[in-house]
Amino acid sequence: MPSHLFADRPSPQPPERETVDALITQTRRLRGGVDAVRRDALVDDDAQCRWQRALCDLAVHHLDDLGTHLDQLKEGLPEPLPEEVAEEEPPPGFELDPMPGSLLSRVGSAEWNLLTDAVDWSEELFQIFGRAPESGALSLDELPSMVFADDQALLTAMVTDCLVDGKPIDGEFRIVRTDGRVRTLHMMGEPVLDADGCTASMWAVLRDVSELRRSERAVRESRDSLRRERHIARTEHRLAVELQEAVLPPWRGSLRLPQGNPAALDVAAHYLPSASSALIGGDWYDALELPDGRSLLTVGDLTGHGVTATGAMAMLLGALRGMAVAGIRPGDLMGHLNQLLDHSVQPALGSAVCCQYDPATRVLSWAQAGHPAPLLFRGGTGCALTPPDGVLLGATSGAGYGQAEVQLRPGDLLVLHTDGLTRRGASDEPGCRRLLELAPRLDTVRTAQDGVRTVVEEFGETDREDDACVLVARIGS
Repeated sequence: MPSHLFADRPSPQPPERETVDALITQTRRLRGGVDAVRRDALVDDDAQCRWQRALCDLAVHHLDDLGTHLDQLKEGLPEPLPEEVAEEEPPPGFELDPMPGSLLSRVGSAEWNLLTDAVDWSEELFQIFGRAPESGALSLDELPSMVFADDQALLTAMVTDCLVDGKPIDGEFRIVRTDGRVRTLHMMGEPVLDADGCTASMWAVLRDVSELRRSERAVRESRDSLRRERHIARTEHRLAVELQEAVLPPWRGSLRLPQGNPAALDVAAHYLPSASSALIGGDWYDALELPDGRSLLTVGDLTGHGVTATGAMAMLLGALRGMAVAGIRPGDLMGHLNQLLDHSVQPALGSAVCCQYDPATRVLSWAQAGHPAPLLFRGGTGCALTPPDGVLLGATSGAGYGQAEVQLRPGDLLVLHTDGLTRRGASDEPGCRRLLELAPRLDTVRTAQDGVRTVVEEFGETDREDDACVLVARIGS
């Protein structure tokens, strides 16, 4: 039974694989084009060409990242990645507001002349640091004053390796702008040598990657959250399956109740899962010989899915068995179940049918709570028994439940089922008609197991919206 809190609405759909494949192809083609421009066209070594080459490098890195993300989108949830260094939270009082502007406004260049101590910053770099041009550019000695204390050693090491060993700069560090905003910068640069091969200056391109890193952090966090949710869902599904298997009757195949009585019931039952095997619901069936010689037949369904539904089902079925063994009749028994569900910690709604069969008189006494009535097949025709009064379990406090009796005959066939067996959409009436139309075929069966097989052949579709139970009882001669 679907949850009474459930509302029909389309679920978000993943992107089409063909669309993602097309984006991957376009990204690779664009990456190859940018790489060709960087490799073949920019061969000079003046400042303008260095700036353009650095922009090409940044574009290539960005396209590589885009290709990686698209591959992950195509393949689904990625395997665990190596732990990345998490960006530290800024000190209290600092803001992490995004910095407006286009990509070019977030990329600036600088050159530090070691011979004249002159510093040349582009207009964009002043914007990145939040400094007015009239305040002047920062020298290499002054630059660490705006850098996070934890990142100052990294910046010093990169600059030293560049100036002393001629190594290119490629790293990131964080700054605190003059307006208090925290930004993450990616710095790429290299030394400029004079005619004697000595380092005359150092140039660099600095890119504000704060939004990019924030997006990557959001992706990591959402990926980790998805993994946790999937792990929890798998664990709950396993627990629900184990609980269901522990609660439902252990017998398989046919069961005769009571043993050795010529008018005994031949009983068989079957559980049909929903199309989504992850949705383990609260459906149950049971058949039990009672101490007074009667036989108990019952099927039922609780709203919801998962451990909560199967746990409530276990509680309800246990109570039903206990009260039936204690001699409580079906109508009163339903009232007690309603009171139990009404006072349970986890509120839920349930439907059920409870039958007690007396083999001595072949009289079936039964009650129902908002549940499909048992179907009686006799002489090649079928009909639903007229139901006594009964509302859903847990719907109304103190509700009363009627009880009906029907005289059965040898060879009669009873079919009890949950509504998930026949429901298609909002109504299950067409499904009920299909079930009653099985009367000619059910008239030829000789065992309850054959009756179950006939029903499952007709209703065992793979596109079932909800799980279901069916129980067949054949009256002995």
